[in-house]
Amino acid sequence: MAAAADEVPLTLDQAPPQSLGVFDQGAFWANLGVSLLGFSGALYLLEPPGSAGPLAVPAAVLAAVIGSLVGTVMVGLAAVPGARTGAPAMVLLRGLFGARLSYLPTVLNIVQMLGWGAFELWVIATAAGAIFGDAVPYPVWVVAAGVLTVALTIRPLGAIRLLRRFVTAGVVVAMVWLAVALVRERPDLAGGDWHAFAAATDYVIALSVSWVPVAADYARHSRSGRAAFTGVVWGYTIAQVACLVLGIVALRLVAGDAGRVWDAFLAVPLGALFFGVLVLREADQSFANVYSTAMSLQNLMPRVDRRIFSTVIGVLTTAVALLVDVNSYGAFLSVIGAVFVPMFAVLAVDYFLLGGAARWDTSERAPSRWAMTVPWLLGFAAYWLVTATSTVTWWDGIWAAAREALGFHRQDWMNAALAAFLVAGLLTLLAGRVARPGGGAARPAGEPGEVGAAR
Repeated sequence: MAAAADEVPLTLDQAPPQSLGVFDQGAFWANLGVSLLGFSGALYLLEPPGSAGPLAVPAAVLAAVIGSLVGTVMVGLAAVPGARTGAPAMVLLRGLFGARLSYLPTVLNIVQMLGWGAFELWVIATAAGAIFGDAVPYPVWVVAAGVLTVALTIRPLGAIRLLRRFVTAGVVVAMVWLAVALVRERPDLAGGDWHAFAAATDYVIALSVSWVPVAADYARHSRSGRAAFTGVVWGYTIAQVACLVLGIVALRLVAGDAGRVWDAFLAVPLGALFFGVLVLREADQSFANVYSTAMSLQNLMPRVDRRIFSTVIGVLTTAVALLVDVNSYGAFLSVIGAVFVPMFAVLAVDYFLLGGAARWDTSERAPSRWAMTVPWLLGFAAYWLVTATSTVTWWDGIWAAAREALGFHRQDWMNAALAAFLVAGLLTLLAGRVARPGGGAARPAGEPGEVGAAR
């Protein structure tokens, strides 16, 4: 059975339709920028791991704005090659590392997407339980959310258009209502300092950059690279900043207790109704995670029907959601940022500055480019040398020993994400200037359908 002409092809052998305009993508990324996790996760913004004390609210808001802009510009730039080549994100990495080497980041992405997918189902079920109490058991909510998620992945472009036409307006109304209601409760926004500003900015960048390895999965259906970039940057940035600021206000109403942050929303007039809108909308997060896992798997097995992958992954994430441990959320974000920030820097420099766009080879025969892993790994190391802490004791101990051996002393103003980006990007640029990297025969990479044609 073939996919509809205006839907995502079932395998990588077919050219993708490029029918999404800037408003489709802006609405999609805006919905991803609003997350129930963002409300409780704002605690990591106010009190970053390893900080000596809480951050002042103005500092936290500024960190949210700067971190969101920096992170979403990275995501937007990562989306552009997808729009130009028509390739999903992990297939796009064949042009950077070669076909076989692209399997390493692909497997890492599958692992993190599975974790995020299960985590989102847990969030949806827990939030629904906060509204309805014990009337419906937790496993029922998990299964219901899993079924909805799989249904959305069967026709993903239809799901994105659905978000633009109907869901986005409801989310805007809900966010405005809840914001006004919370402010009327007169939260105490005083106190704190600016010492943890860099660490807070790192957290927000990591929150945004976690979408870098999936951006092209949706941008490949964009009408242009400009539309993809604009939709990502403005849609996600505005929504994420609004979400984090709302989370800050809610946390101040519950004395910084992240476990009670949803109670602040439910306590205001009509809070359950509008919070319920946000709970239903959270399905777009689980949809994106499951669908992008399927796209990543197609880099490994390009001729398997994506609907099979989506169904299997949906069942697996539903099962994991019944057992998932959410205590490592903050550390998980920092690890993902450390992996994908330097990888994106290498891709951006090679593609945009070193002429990679003219020779990007996304075929299954793309030759391995081992040299490109060096700046990636050194950027990864730079991240952990500069970052304050991951909250994982044994991992922090390794990098503390490395700092001592190098005689490196971390300062409060240092930003791990920017350090990783600069180290990886500058090393890639230097290597490219010394000797033009290889990577396949020269050919234009801007025509849709190359993924299938290259086969």
